[in-house]
Amino acid sequence: MKAAWMVATALLLTGAAAAEEITYGECVAMVSRNPRAAEQKAREWQTHGGGAVAMHCNALALTALKRYDEAAHLLDALSRNREFPGQDRADLADQAGNAWLLAGKPDEAILSFNTALAAEPNDIETLADRARARALARDWKGAEADLSAAIVQDQNRADLLVERANLRWALGRKADAATDVVRALELYPDYPPALIERGKMKYSAGDTAGARRDWTKATQTGQGQVAQDARNLLQQLGPAQK
Repeated sequence: MKAAWMVATALLLTGAAAAEEITYGECVAMVSRNPRAAEQKAREWQTHGGGAVAMHCNALALTALKRYDEAAHLLDALSRNREFPGQDRADLADQAGNAWLLAGKPDEAILSFNTALAAEPNDIETLADRARARALARDWKGAEADLSAAIVQDQNRADLLVERANLRWALGRKADAATDVVRALELYPDYPPALIERGKMKYSAGDTAGARRDWTKATQTGQGQVAQDARNLLQQLGPAQK
């Protein structure tokens, strides 16, 4: 996903303050402090000639308020605004796709990512985003194809290799999945997501002890949700045999 909703385009950044005497930067700063107030201010700004810049700030505020569906609609509309250059519209379409994902609507997300990729066909992050949307829509082959297209451009993306391994395993392509995990661990030894996937593969093959070692290492080297996922898998194994 493009950097946390802050893919601010040149046109957005240079927006005039209009009658509300606020700049785009000030509006975005307000989103961080008080998204509810920012959403109200952005709507007022739109009615006083704030145009696309006010609309984008409104979308940011709606996202912060977890009103993802509304944010996605605004961002999709902005991505069709011909005032922006093609790459800027692609960035906005990618943001819309991620808002749709947050709203739990992968089919709508895919349409937005399609729009982004029509303008920037080889954008790695958008390909990865569409892969996640396709996976949520249970289009496993489409998701695998998107990840492969992204990896062709950057073969050192361990995160994408692990995601593709997960999909390939689900598709029954176990040897290919194992190859992806091995490559990810060559790039980053003890990479927690890769350790989790390798542990699953070992467990599937009956190597419970090997799975335990990988998941234990993942709890030690991982953080946040990744570490928690590893702890959950260990809990399912139960205590180690003595």
